[in-house]
Parts: sequence; structure tokens; C-alpha cells
Amino acid sequence: MSQCNHIAELPHPEPAPRGDTCAECLAVGSHPVQLRLCLECGNVGCCDSSPYRHATLHFQRTGHAVMRSFEPGESWRWCFVDGSIV
Repeated sequence: MSQCNHIAELPHPEPAPRGDTCAECLAVGSHPVQLRLCLECGNVGCCDSSPYRHATLHFQRTGHAVMRSFEPGESWRWCFVDGSIV
């Protein structure tokens, strides 16, 4: 894991998830593969293995740099800006 400056900028406590699945996938009738939670605002989006890559699109639209896995039993975090697990 690497260190990134974006971790220090995150809200504490972690934001509550805005839902239990990718709302954008539901809206277009797609099935999310893996879920990711934005650690700045609580948006839940699908991973890059999903057809629409909504978690990455959320980062591109908002600049919210750090997300974590929203899958049961997983807690790893990813920084889009640094391109690494943090």
C-alpha cells in the first residue's frame, strides 16, 4: 500500500452509503459486478469490470479521489489520482 495526501482530506467518520447498490446501473438496467464506496460523499458505484464503470465515472465527474470496496469482507481503498491502493 502507498501513502497519499488524499486520505487526510477525507471526512471522519466515513460517509454513510447513499444506497446498497449502484443506482446508475439500476437506472440503465445493467448489473453491477463489484461495488465501490466513495469515501468523500458516500456514492455507491460499480467497478471497472462492470460495463459502465460508474465508480470511475463518479471520480471523473467530481474529483473525489478515494474509494473503498463496498463488498462484504473487503476494506481496501483505492486512490484514483495516485493510481494505487492506499
